[in-house]
Amino acid sequence: MSPVLAGVLQLLALMVALALAYRPLGDYMARVYSSPRHLRAEKWIYRAIGANPATEMRWPAYLRGVLAFSAVSVLFLYLLQRVQGGLPGSLGFASIDPDQAFNTAASFVSNTNWQSYYGEQAMGHVVQTGGLAVQNFLSAAVGMAVAVALVRGFARSRTGELGNFWSDLVRGTVRILLPIAVIGALVLVACGAIQNFAGIHEVGQFMGGSRQWNGGAVASQEVIKELGTNGGGYFNANSAHPFENPNPVSNLFEIFLILLIPFAMTRTFGRMVGSLRQGYAILAAMLVIWLGFTALMMWTEFHHGGPAFQIAGGALEGKETRFGVGGSSIFAVATTLTSTGAVNSFLSSFTGFGGGIAMLGMQLGEIAPGGVGSGLYGILIMAVIAVFIAGLMVGRTPEYLGKKIGTRQIKFAACYILITPALVLCFTAVAMALPTPTNSLTNSGPHGFSEILYAYTSGANNNGSAFAGLNADTQWFNTTIGLAMLLGRFVPMVFVLALAGSLAEQSPVPKTAGTLRTEKPLFSGVLVGTIVIVAGLTYFPALALGPLAEGLAS
Repeated sequence: MSPVLAGVLQLLALMVALALAYRPLGDYMARVYSSPRHLRAEKWIYRAIGANPATEMRWPAYLRGVLAFSAVSVLFLYLLQRVQGGLPGSLGFASIDPDQAFNTAASFVSNTNWQSYYGEQAMGHVVQTGGLAVQNFLSAAVGMAVAVALVRGFARSRTGELGNFWSDLVRGTVRILLPIAVIGALVLVACGAIQNFAGIHEVGQFMGGSRQWNGGAVASQEVIKELGTNGGGYFNANSAHPFENPNPVSNLFEIFLILLIPFAMTRTFGRMVGSLRQGYAILAAMLVIWLGFTALMMWTEFHHGGPAFQIAGGALEGKETRFGVGGSSIFAVATTLTSTGAVNSFLSSFTGFGGGIAMLGMQLGEIAPGGVGSGLYGILIMAVIAVFIAGLMVGRTPEYLGKKIGTRQIKFAACYILITPALVLCFTAVAMALPTPTNSLTNSGPHGFSEILYAYTSGANNNGSAFAGLNADTQWFNTTIGLAMLLGRFVPMVFVLALAGSLAEQSPVPKTAGTLRTEKPLFSGVLVGTIVIVAGLTYFPALALGPLAEGLAS
């Protein structure tokens, strides 16, 4: 079987699996967030944290819950790392330095999972399982809660109430993430991923000496890392490590986990607003972008541009032979079009255009299908922009799902789409202008610029993948990327919830002959065009200096 055919068959198998899970999971999540009942375990949690799940919240109260919970999470995870040296199960590792502890705490709480450390050489069992793995669940549940709050803003009328943050947080964790993670961990163990609390031990002989590895609860952390679109690996090699991702079957299963909830949430959206066709329209836009990027990535990496490529059957440098070019390309697109950031190959070794595709996937806003929760609310913001543009074209007041998109709503949406690019481009410009940050580069020219641009793109978009080649474990990068992650995660949430509150207060607008039919394929096309144009106009100059220049020169 040719490598190209193998890659295409993997893609088809993935699409079939996602299609089979789409309807049951999407409907189930809609029931979870709409049910008035609380499980007994959930009631215990509410009592423990002193929350009343029956209390409805307006958007400022909902936002305060998000920010307060996340602030406490950052502080807890920071302190846990700072005292690691005195904890049992630390495997003899010292406490984490302040700048790196801040970066890691900001990273995992913001669902970014950027790692400027070697996991197997820095974090013990307590920090890995009691700190990082816990945040993999909670940060994902926060994103889902904010997305559901925005959906309620579209679905409700004449009220500013968006639900209860604590109820949404607990339900997302207990009823959705935990059950799937338990099943997924068993599948990964069956595939060969390790799951233990073993200490450091010698493994074989390498170049006259032995290699040390430590065990860990890897399968359980790997599954929520992918399912929650987190991305932080137990080992530095991430999903290229055989303990995390043993074979092509586990590789395809992990890609399935990455895309599962983000795609299914479009059906949850359609079910909660009372129109499944609206969910299908959003899904169609996501699919067009995802399939387009996957096809482009596979073409660039299979492209035979020289004798080495022709002999190898593709650009195999930096890729695991277990997965090949096809499995690596699909994985790379899945992680950069979501906020996962896991990698099963060395992105810096992709072709110039291949690295640019991965970078552009994040710069679109990671909305095809995007992160758990963040992908849905991100593309709904773009839908508001698309409706506004379409309204300007025909001279009508724009409407979406029966709600008028006025000056207040469009200002919230505009602020949302401006925050992340401003963070990326400003931090990149400052880093390139100063002498110290550029000392961390291992490459010069366009590729070196791409390393820094990719780092801040990954941080501000809460992706977490690394282009590699950049020594990010410095005070400058730990601090600035940490700030980019926090600002890129929580400032946009302010505008999402403010928009949700303003929509929920409105009365529904009746449909007329001039109302734009947002459930039709035409609107899906307008939405895709809006996403591509907004991202292209924003990032094209920077991309031209980095991956495009490198790709054209090669």
